[in-house]
Formats: sequence, C-alpha cells, structure tokens
Amino acid sequence: MNQKILHTPEGLRDIYSDECERKQILEQRLHQVPASFGYRDIETPSIEFFDVFGSDIGTIPSRDLFKFFDREGNTLVLRPDFTPSIARAASRYFQNVDHPIRLSYLGRSFVNYSGLQGRLKENTQMGAELIGASGADADAEIIAMATETMLAAGLTEFQISIGHVAFFESLAEEAGFDEDTVLRLRNLIHNRNTFGVEKLLGSLEEEKDQTAAGPLDERIRRLLIALPTLTGGGEVLDKAFRMSEGLRAQEAVVRLKKVLELLKVYGLERYTAFDLGMLSVYMYYTGIIFRGYTYGTGEAVVKGGRYDALLRHFGKDLPSIGFVVVISQLLNALQRQKIEILPEHERYLILYGEEAAEEAVSKAVAWRKQGKYTELMLLASEEDRKKSDEEYRCEGGYAGVVRL
Repeated sequence: MNQKILHTPEGLRDIYSDECERKQILEQRLHQVPASFGYRDIETPSIEFFDVFGSDIGTIPSRDLFKFFDREGNTLVLRPDFTPSIARAASRYFQNVDHPIRLSYLGRSFVNYSGLQGRLKENTQMGAELIGASGADADAEIIAMATETMLAAGLTEFQISIGHVAFFESLAEEAGFDEDTVLRLRNLIHNRNTFGVEKLLGSLEEEKDQTAAGPLDERIRRLLIALPTLTGGGEVLDKAFRMSEGLRAQEAVVRLKKVLELLKVYGLERYTAFDLGMLSVYMYYTGIIFRGYTYGTGEAVVKGGRYDALLRHFGKDLPSIGFVVVISQLLNALQRQKIEILPEHERYLILYGEEAAEEAVSKAVAWRKQGKYTELMLLASEEDRKKSDEEYRCEGGYAGVVRL
C-alpha cells in the first residue's frame, strides 16, 4: 500500500475525537454571539470565480490562491477570504434593501501559503459583516461583538488593538509620496522599524534638495517616525490628535475617539488599546481596522475592519465593516492557557457480553431518551473483559461506566 495516501497534504490536517468535539463546541458558542446582536446566517460556496478575489479587490495575492478550471474554462479558486464572498452575495441578493444588513457566517477558507511557518492552508472561520452602516456606532458594534466572542470562548486576558488606515494614508498623500515610497514606508511601519522610517525619510529629503522640490512638512515627518510607537490607551489618541493638528489625519483620530466612547458604554473599554501604526495586507480596508491578541499564539485570533469601497466592485456601493475569528488560532490559545472547553453533555459507556446484548441496547435506548449520550461496547476478548471500569472511564472521558 502507498503509505503517502495515509497522510494529508502539507499545511492540512485531520481533526478528530476530543479535539474535534472541542472545536465544534467552540464554534457553537461563538456563533451565538452575532446571533444575539441580530445577525442572520449566510453560506457562500467554497469555490468562487477568480475575479471575486482579483488584484483590484485587494485581498490575498494570486500566488497564494488554490486555482483550477471548470468545464467551460473559467478560472475558479477555493475561497481564501470570506469578506469578498459576502460582499458579492450581498450585492446580488440585497439590491433593494435600504436598511443595514447584518450577516454572519461559519465556514472554511483556503490559502496556499508557500512558506507555512506553522500556518495551516485550511482554516475554519466565524465572522460577521455589517453592510450599509457608516457611523462610529457601527464600528463600535462590530468591535464589541468581536470582543464578546473572545469572552464567549472563555478568554479573560486579551486585547483588541484598534487602528485606522486613513491615518497613515492621509499622511502619505499629503506628503506627495509615490507608490513605491508608500509601499516601503508601509513595510517599515508594519515591522515597527522606527530607525528605518527615519532613514528613508532622510534619504527622500536629500533627493528633494537635489531636485529643488519642497521640503517634507515637519509635522508629517514627526508623525511618520512616531507611528510605530503610537500604541496604548486613550492617551495615545490625545497625543496623535495634538501631533496631527491641521492635517487630515486628525479626522481618523476623531473617529477613534468616538468609537472609544461607545465602547465604554458597552463596558468593554478595558480590553481596548489603540495602534496608529497598524496596517493591513488587505488593501480593501478604508477606515478602522483591528486585531485581537492573547497569549499562547503569535497570530491574531480576531481581526477585522471597515471596507467602504469593496461592494462597489460588485455593483452595490455601500459602506461596510466586519470581523473574523480564526478558530484554529483561538483553540491553540485556549489550550496553551489551559482553558477547558467542556462538553455540554456527559457521555456514558455500557460494557456488555454477548449474552447481555438485548439488555445493553434496551438500557442505552432508555438513557438516550433521558438525554444521556450513551456508547455501547461489546467485550469481545479476554483482554477487554480484564480491563477495569475505571480504565475505560479514564481512557474515554466517560462520566460513568456500567458493566452488564
């Protein structure tokens, strides 16, 4: 037999037994959070047309997509990101709806990472999208819901870091940077490389001196250098507001201040921090972005943001914001923090010999009607009969074991 077929492809894995049960319980708990906020379920197909995730959308790079063809020659992909799929579906099915659309989902995404670095190519994700609402109250609702999912999972020590992509983008635009310079700055700020930002801006100043171009506004220069370190509580917003006086970037800070006040009403401000240097690989984000972190995993377990221009690609121009929970990352964090996900039903085991088969089945039927999850096991060998009830209980995690 070919031993290779017993294994999964690289970046994919089987989930079974206790781990699978914990995953399903967690999914059910998380799913209840958007439902409690009035969100309705939507299911989009795992396979979409390539153009739903094209480069003009600003999602996963084409090289990281699982691509193939249908019988008609259309290029198809396995869904790498739920947000464009939801945007496509909402644009089709809610054309005449004139009130905010609240949608939630649970499903799998597929990204063909080249350098895995511990990442999986297939992930279960749960998320929600609020379409047609542009205010700070919509931002706060989504961030509050993301926070509540962390609490529903059993986490107590975590942080939702919030930024605003327009803060950096408005600075870059007012400075008149070209596309290449903006990309280099984004990478440096994303990597928290303050020295690199200062060095790059210094080299740009030298180039301007040689070309007689105007000098970089000192306020913009100071802000760009400070961006990687503008993190913390509400005091960071006050600092950023003062530093950005007279610049369009200040509008982003005002928006963040409004969101903070609303999060205080939700009673969730203790889990909130701000990061003016936060940037995203998803280029469709236009406003507030956020990520949720906890110890036990280096990746964000929750992430989201505002994407006011995305639905325009699908023919319905509506402001939108959403978030997603990466279930595998969350499970890893819970396990490393030793936070148990206990089953909602206790499991019982009935051990029996061949002569007691009818009695065992009868008892199992009665217990199941009482709401007890009951498993039957025939003691077929001498080795099976010698094992103690306690050994069976410990091995299977049963609440009780009965031998007939």
